[in-house]
Amino acid sequence: MAALKDRRVLVVGRASGIARAIALAVRAAGGEVVAAGRDTDKLAASYDDPGIGVAHIDLTDDASIESFAERVGHLDHVVSTASARARGTLQELHRQDLLGSLDTKLLGPLMLAKHLTPRMDGNADSSFVLFSGIHAFKAKVGYLGVGITNGAVDFLTRALAVEIAPIRVNAVSPGVIDTGAWDAMGEGGKREYFQHISAANPVGRIGTVEDIAQAALFAMTNTFMSGVTLKIDGGEPLV
Repeated sequence: MAALKDRRVLVVGRASGIARAIALAVRAAGGEVVAAGRDTDKLAASYDDPGIGVAHIDLTDDASIESFAERVGHLDHVVSTASARARGTLQELHRQDLLGSLDTKLLGPLMLAKHLTPRMDGNADSSFVLFSGIHAFKAKVGYLGVGITNGAVDFLTRALAVEIAPIRVNAVSPGVIDTGAWDAMGEGGKREYFQHISAANPVGRIGTVEDIAQAALFAMTNTFMSGVTLKIDGGEPLV
């Protein structure tokens, strides 16, 4: 993808799953990557590529974000893949769980935008890519906190697109993706769950991290798109 050749992209997230797939896709397109997160040891061990640097960022710590911004240099795109973990029914949710979810997935990316826009060219060739999620658009018992957080990210995407224009802001909203996050269910439980979701999904399968990486690259490179949340969920909310 020529539009990313020699571009510098920050990918904030874990050393595996979606964040790693995006980092590798950017490199395959000729871009340079800064992979950032809390665990720099895991990040460093995950990549064997001189075109992928590693840095520390804690999205819940403004000082961490400010420190990173002071030393990072120029950036073309910023991708935040932070996830929301406040799962449970209404009676099971706790205030601190919700605040932690919002802090990481909503306020963290907001502070990234505040401190990193000065490191970017002020035009539509630069962008932020945030991550919402399917439960912003499909209510489900047990995912109230996740849905609230993801819905807020969907609005943040549109609000920031106006606030920091002409720098573009878009989001990706994944459905059920085989990231490894479901491995705790055990092989049998995971297989049964994936079969259930696939059977009810219009495209008849579970998503892959490569599906999501392709969407993130599209969001970075389409310079006439801003304020949009790309729903990469196989059409699951429709049924």
